[in-house]
Amino acid sequence: MSSRHPIIATTGSSGAGTTTVTTTFQQIFRREGVKAAIVHGDAFHRYNRDEMRIKMAEAQSGRGKDFSHFGPEANLFEELETLFRVYGQSGAGKARKYLHDEEEAAPYGQKPGTFAPWEDIPSDTDMLYYEGLHGAVVTEDIDVAQHVDLLIGIVPVINLEWIQKLHRDKAVRGYSQEAIVDAILRRMPDYINYICPQFSQTHINFQRVPTVDTSNPFVARDVPSPDESMLIIRFKDPRGVDFPYLLSMLPTSFMSRSNTIVCPGSKMPLAMQLIFTPMIWQLMDRKMHAS
Repeated sequence: MSSRHPIIATTGSSGAGTTTVTTTFQQIFRREGVKAAIVHGDAFHRYNRDEMRIKMAEAQSGRGKDFSHFGPEANLFEELETLFRVYGQSGAGKARKYLHDEEEAAPYGQKPGTFAPWEDIPSDTDMLYYEGLHGAVVTEDIDVAQHVDLLIGIVPVINLEWIQKLHRDKAVRGYSQEAIVDAILRRMPDYINYICPQFSQTHINFQRVPTVDTSNPFVARDVPSPDESMLIIRFKDPRGVDFPYLLSMLPTSFMSRSNTIVCPGSKMPLAMQLIFTPMIWQLMDRKMHAS
């Protein structure tokens, strides 16, 4: 953690909705005049798209069958921790971009599914914002979470997470149902060992719970909408949280525990604005006084 160079990390599984959260943070940064270096977790995958296909083929043949994007073998955990540590110390560090499609790859003269070269983080940023799979990962060898000033977990209940992943990967990435289900099954050991434990490290968790039947996520025709969901917001440390204010601003919300608010799923963007804006003010105020 760093007063002069704060770090915010949003972490969640594939299909959890972390990209939507990043959009909310970008709105806050723009409104509050905060210059943030934004880093995406897929830039810290170890293998490009073609290399990953080879590894997947090896996994399907029985060698390293639990190999997945969730585990350490497929990621650069040490490099991610180094970025967080160095940024916290000096506001510097190196990152890169994963080039998803032709539009992103064209400026670099590369093919989609590859990585842009490592580049220095701009030297004049106010804070670092990370969004991806491993913003709070801790193993025997590395501890990414220790460097983060504000850790946020995005955790739909698992059936909803699978429905979102199925619909996204079919519509956006063109994957078959069989390929997506195979990926879910292959990732499960790493999901249990490297994704779930992060949500005990996070300062705030947002968990969306559908109020419609998702008993069999593999046949669901639609993703439950925010209006068909409830949002559970859990604060690891409730001290200093103005719960009466949040309850007054989030209609029909209530507290289910002393550190937990429940509100309609459609209020997630508003809840994030109300919760994170003052937290960003605090980080910026602490930064100003530390300079």
